[in-house]
Amino acid sequence: METDGLGLRERKKRATRLALSAATIQLSVERGWSNVSVEDIAAAADVSVRTFRNYFASKGEAVAFRQLERMRQVAEALRARPAKEPLWTAISAAVAERFPLGHDMSAESAGQRERHWVAGVRRMLAEPAVRAAILEVNTRAQHELAVAVAERTGTDAEHDLYPKLVAAAVGTATAVAIEHGQAANPPLPVLPLLAEALNQLATGLPEPAPRRNS
Repeated sequence: METDGLGLRERKKRATRLALSAATIQLSVERGWSNVSVEDIAAAADVSVRTFRNYFASKGEAVAFRQLERMRQVAEALRARPAKEPLWTAISAAVAERFPLGHDMSAESAGQRERHWVAGVRRMLAEPAVRAAILEVNTRAQHELAVAVAERTGTDAEHDLYPKLVAAAVGTATAVAIEHGQAANPPLPVLPLLAEALNQLATGLPEPAPRRNS
């Protein structure tokens, strides 16, 4: 039984997009953004250049697809959570289940390979083409989650503020957790940071106790 509502053809298209996105990220991190061509990406994903062009207009768009797909999968996982589960508990569980899509860009442990990966991701995300593409898909990504939140809360994703606000908060928490984890030395795993961020949102972002000077 298909739980995502997609037919076989659409599932294959989605898998191809994800494979191309993963190949774009992998090669760009390993070689550097300017050293990767569409031909390289197509070869790594075992498809033709024409196939890449059919799915994505640019390398930046291929990278940004990861964010859109991640939010779609979180929305699907949210729909599958028990109906009586509190909303923020369900969201946290859905994020924990579906967030590690492909390579975890936050680096799970300290080490040369992980540090190299995180440094490469930082450089890739700093590329103007990537930043612009991610900003463009963020609205679509948040809408995907807002629809799932609206279904769960009996609200309207088009006309009510609440589902849009929740989706935007989750999207911001994701971005902040990734940025915070990558900026740390050594890098921190993103899932615990994201769990903490969502917990703070669920509890109304209580003001933290002042830090004591050591």
